[in-house]
Amino acid sequence: MTRRPYLTLVIILLLVAFAAWVDLSQQIILSNPFNGKALVDKNVPIQLGLDLRGGLQVLLEADLPVTATVSSNDLSTTQQILMNRANALGVSEVVMQSAPPNRIVAQFPGLTNSDQVVAALQETGVLEFVDLGNTPLPEGTVIQTDYRSAAAGPNGIVTLTPTSVASPTPTSAATDTATPAPTASAAATPGATPAATPAPAPTIYHTVMAGTSLATVEVAAGSTVGSTGYVINFTLKPDATTAFGDYTGSHIGQTLAIVLDKKIISAPTINAKIDKGQGYIEGNFTSDSANALAIQLRYGSLPIPVKVVESETVGATLGADSIHRSLFAGIIGLLAVVLFMLLYYRLPGFIADLALISYACISLMLFKLIPVVLSLPGIAGFILGIGMAVDANILIFERLKEEIRAGRTLRQAIDLGWSRAWPSIRDANISTLITCFILFIFGNTFGASMVKGFSITLALGVIVSLFTSIIVTRTYLHVVLDSIKFTEHPRWFGITEGSR
Repeated sequence: MTRRPYLTLVIILLLVAFAAWVDLSQQIILSNPFNGKALVDKNVPIQLGLDLRGGLQVLLEADLPVTATVSSNDLSTTQQILMNRANALGVSEVVMQSAPPNRIVAQFPGLTNSDQVVAALQETGVLEFVDLGNTPLPEGTVIQTDYRSAAAGPNGIVTLTPTSVASPTPTSAATDTATPAPTASAAATPGATPAATPAPAPTIYHTVMAGTSLATVEVAAGSTVGSTGYVINFTLKPDATTAFGDYTGSHIGQTLAIVLDKKIISAPTINAKIDKGQGYIEGNFTSDSANALAIQLRYGSLPIPVKVVESETVGATLGADSIHRSLFAGIIGLLAVVLFMLLYYRLPGFIADLALISYACISLMLFKLIPVVLSLPGIAGFILGIGMAVDANILIFERLKEEIRAGRTLRQAIDLGWSRAWPSIRDANISTLITCFILFIFGNTFGASMVKGFSITLALGVIVSLFTSIIVTRTYLHVVLDSIKFTEHPRWFGITEGSR
């Protein structure tokens, strides 16, 4: 630390001022001073959990035969895909946990209109590029493809892999055996029932490529001049680009349908060879429907189809009263710590109180920017983090007093006191971080989400505490104390002549 650490002080003050601005804001907007365009436009409300805010809880179950067995890996993958879909839809603060053997519980704090979210969650999202040959079909038509006739994986789930380029002509499931015509004697017999004409077998179309061949998927405004709709731009993976180019080059003028879960969403005509692995999906999309489809394609199909078993609106079990009580308890605890540090350590205690305020501002800023969902246990973790921050300052100040008693100058005592306190601060905080990590892992299991919230807020508090003890407190001490002569003001440090 330099003798005049004013540059570090300016950086710290700017950081604390920015943190205080974020803490007091519901939305942060940073604009480019040259053109006025917004560089950052982000809503930063405090995110409250289901126990404090209420919301929606949905129980999803594997939509498989009763005899089917769901592997833990498939259940975990399905949970992750559903979480990605929900977050991409703009539903924040989602908590989603596996409930073996075949269920997933999803919590959406603050959400009451569940229709769109639930529909997007349970879509299987199987995308196929299907050859319709010279017979285009209207959008919305449900068709059968040969894709599901492929060998199934475990539990009957088909693994999505691009098929080889084959004949575009739709095949029929009908047999070659002709239905025999009624005999003349049968037709002449009075009261004879005419033979029923068998229903035609459904046409099975060939799948050229599946959705797993897509590398990137993005939503954009419609490419047609004056269009108000949306399209979905995509790029193919390298191994699919060549096959798709060969197919489109040899089938110009024919129809290639884009099919989602066996329903045609677009049926464009191939106008040219597509050999660069880029294209777009065009249909009657709104912004919401285009984004929902893009999310399904981006995060893949579900390895396990799911259905909604139960959906209920949950009231805040703790609510506003608990929030107020928790905040009141936190304020009382903070004031008690501030008063203790001020009375016991005097001037260094006042500096520690400034560092503690810096800690609180920065921690709350991180909670809002990440964002962290604050449940009641999460608030408890934040309050406990305040104690961790004070503990580091106490260790530094006790070492500082020891060095002063040994006859060091204040500047020497600050540096030596910090360096000798650092191993204890480091070991204690690393131990706490390890504990937080273990709690976080266990918090991913069903029914332990509150433990996860506690571990996150406590871990962030420990990290910020390390920053304030290493940088902030030390800088404040140098700026304030370097120019003070201890021998002239021993009582400012809580040290009397008899205790030296």
